[in-house]
Amino acid sequence: MPTSSLPRPHRDDVLIAALGLLGGLVLWLLDLYMRTGDVLGDTRLPLVPLVVMSAAELLRRASPRTALGVGTVALLADQCTHGNLATVAMYTDVMYAAVLYGSPTAARRIPVATFLVSLVVTIGSLAWFRSPEALLTGIVTALVVFVPALTGVSVRNHRDAAEAARLRADQTALLAEMDRTQAVTAERARMARELHDLVANHLSAIAIHSTAALSIGDPETSRTALGVIRENSVEGLAEMRRLIGLLRTGAADPEPSSSPTLGSLDALIEQHRAAAADGGLTCVLEDTRTGSEPLPAPVELAAYRIVQESLTNALKHAAPGRVAVRLGQAGRRLTVEVDSVLGGGPGPRAPGSGAGLVGMRERAALLGGEFAAGPEDGIWRVRAELPVDEGEVGS
Repeated sequence: MPTSSLPRPHRDDVLIAALGLLGGLVLWLLDLYMRTGDVLGDTRLPLVPLVVMSAAELLRRASPRTALGVGTVALLADQCTHGNLATVAMYTDVMYAAVLYGSPTAARRIPVATFLVSLVVTIGSLAWFRSPEALLTGIVTALVVFVPALTGVSVRNHRDAAEAARLRADQTALLAEMDRTQAVTAERARMARELHDLVANHLSAIAIHSTAALSIGDPETSRTALGVIRENSVEGLAEMRRLIGLLRTGAADPEPSSSPTLGSLDALIEQHRAAAADGGLTCVLEDTRTGSEPLPAPVELAAYRIVQESLTNALKHAAPGRVAVRLGQAGRRLTVEVDSVLGGGPGPRAPGSGAGLVGMRERAALLGGEFAAGPEDGIWRVRAELPVDEGEVGS
């Protein structure tokens, strides 16, 4: 069976229609009419427009254009009878609802149309009656059609503004949540890089020398390996304590003030030289920079960590030979290169996960620099170019 195409009325519209119909019936029972002049004589006729207008009220929200059309016909019919004030009052509400709940096009056109109707009625009344009292007809017409439409426009604009403000608030909250998530992710990545760089070289040295101590029967070699293990354990614990202290205090600075700089590379090279001697590695530093101007702290830290991780990787994976660390500066870009002999050595080696290369690449990218690592003419070369201008760093 076909279903009805009429939309289901809103419960508030049903209440308005019922109250309007009840009010009109009360006025009719009390014989309170709007006019007694040259109209159709049957006093029951005003009930017909009243009922039709009540039916239009049922559609004021669900189908405002239909409600306005039906209500206009009912209002014109009411003008041919004694008239009922409730019918006129309900029509003002139908006009208001047509602007408030109708389409944007209707909301723009109805106020203009009702203004023109009010103007035409006023001019026509003055031309027909030729008396100042004719202005009252135009005023009443404007109160019935134009003022409700104007009120609907005002309320609709406020509603749209409130909806836009709510959407902006939702978007702002969403963007804030996205920023918070990105900040948390970035902070976790930074902590992971810092933790890896702080302890990876110490743990790698411990793993290699502990394996050597277990596999070589020479007491002197075992004693030397145990000494290296102890030294790296103490340094690793100190680094861990410092990092944990920073996390607990919640320092606001992106990098701790005691972060290592390029001036500390000599000590780092010496430390790795002692740790790598048993594996046949020789660590050297070649600094071709001519100026002594200090670089931005993030650049110095990133360069130091790249060298540190590269030396750790050489300790774990490089064949016996020369490990060269080269620093250079061309213009406003710092160049860091670390070369080691490609291939594995005969001694014990520590496993790697590749996190070090990821961390070095991230450090260079965060500063707007470039990073590359891979085999080249029988060597494993790590190369990073970092901008040293404050305006470029982090761009």
